[in-house]
Amino acid sequence: MREHEQTPQCCQPRRAFLADVGMGFAGLALGSLLGRDGHVRAAEGEAWIPPDGKPHFAPRAKAVIWLFFSGGYSHLETFDPKPALTKYDGKTFSETPYPDPLASPLHDRRSRSVVPMKRDVFPVIYPMQVGFQKYGQAGVEITDWWPHLARRADDIAFVRNMWTTDNDHAAENQMHTGRHKLDEIQPSLGAWVQYGLGSLNDNLPEYAVLGGPTRADNRVSIGSYYLGPKYSGVPLALDPKNPLPYGKRPADVSAREQANEFELINQLNQLSAVEYPQDETLRARIRTYELAFRMQTAVPEALDLATETADTQQRYGLDKPATKMAGERCLAARRLVERGVRFVQVYPSGYGVWDSHTKLKENHTKLCAEVDQPVAALLADLKQRGLWDDVVVVFCTEFGRTPGVQTTFTNGAKDGRDHHPHGFTVWFAGAGIKGGTVHGATDELGFHAIEPAHYVTDIHATVLHLLGLDGRRLEIPGRKRLDIDHGKPIAEILA
Repeated sequence: MREHEQTPQCCQPRRAFLADVGMGFAGLALGSLLGRDGHVRAAEGEAWIPPDGKPHFAPRAKAVIWLFFSGGYSHLETFDPKPALTKYDGKTFSETPYPDPLASPLHDRRSRSVVPMKRDVFPVIYPMQVGFQKYGQAGVEITDWWPHLARRADDIAFVRNMWTTDNDHAAENQMHTGRHKLDEIQPSLGAWVQYGLGSLNDNLPEYAVLGGPTRADNRVSIGSYYLGPKYSGVPLALDPKNPLPYGKRPADVSAREQANEFELINQLNQLSAVEYPQDETLRARIRTYELAFRMQTAVPEALDLATETADTQQRYGLDKPATKMAGERCLAARRLVERGVRFVQVYPSGYGVWDSHTKLKENHTKLCAEVDQPVAALLADLKQRGLWDDVVVVFCTEFGRTPGVQTTFTNGAKDGRDHHPHGFTVWFAGAGIKGGTVHGATDELGFHAIEPAHYVTDIHATVLHLLGLDGRRLEIPGRKRLDIDHGKPIAEILA
């Protein structure tokens, strides 16, 4: 029989048969290992079951807007002001009445650097570069660079005792995946959400990305790794004429012609899928073609910001050059979750721009002014449109900035702060969150997150919990995760 001739139903295609034979012993070994790990219990009639798209318990939220500020904003000049820095300006840590943070056991316990950072590099205190006031019923200290967000203090839960371990910008990947650069890559939080819950709208990506990574090594922050390519984030552009790369039908091709092309491609892919039923990349490609065809109409409509009222556009700051980019991305995020996208990862600022080794005051003055109004407008808009109880908003970055002044630049500049993974601030708002809350703290100088502090996967656990998911029940056979990968929900900020 020739290979192209039809095979009886009782028989496998020749290539599939040979592949099965070749993998037979590996399959036996894998089954043994998985059974030992408790994933497969064929003898007991039990087997691992993949997610069915339903939450594990009653959810508080349906969707997530993950606002990521790339480069590392200073917690000290944003949401964790420290007046002691101004009081002891120019003195070393050891010259203050507080314990020397460089001598703390926390310093080594939470450090695992790819780029070595000596313990005594920046011990000279750099003063705060902006004033601060107390806002809301809880009297939350917020610096003067956030006038719009400050008025929403009672909607926000601030977590001031975050920490991570990487002191270079791979900490961005750590924030999204939970793993250090020296470890095995893990799927990003957005991929886990999509894997666990699936879609609320079959015509839009389940995991969308607005703005985002520009370096190849940071693409992992929107990746899905061993979950498979289906669960990776889909980058979308806010260009009404081309919101999705290659997502627009050519002008010389009719809708009927394109539909026929997609149908032919689908038939060819399905033939290959029969021959290679375990090829996850092929299955993902089939789904991608199908989704791409539907998205040609759905994505431009979802991202057509011109259909919003002039008042809405103005509130988000689309009428001003400084706030336009962040405003567009925040407004687009609202429109996407409104249409059923589960996880929207937003980079309101340019990529890496918060990295302020020098000219911190100039840098943060400008950047805060660009994002303050749009983010505050997003919170107000979610409330106004009845989405507040469905969407959780996370505002985060990869690490904070050092209390000491950075002195390693060849131009002699001494007006910035270095990377600081030992303590920083993120915040939550929206569905299931206790607004007007300040949880945790750093020490008097803003150096160490005070115990019990939160590693970045506690953020992940909190988001999954609000969505009704138990991260441990999302594990797949052969990919046992560490306890620290799962984290624990931050119970103190949950309503």
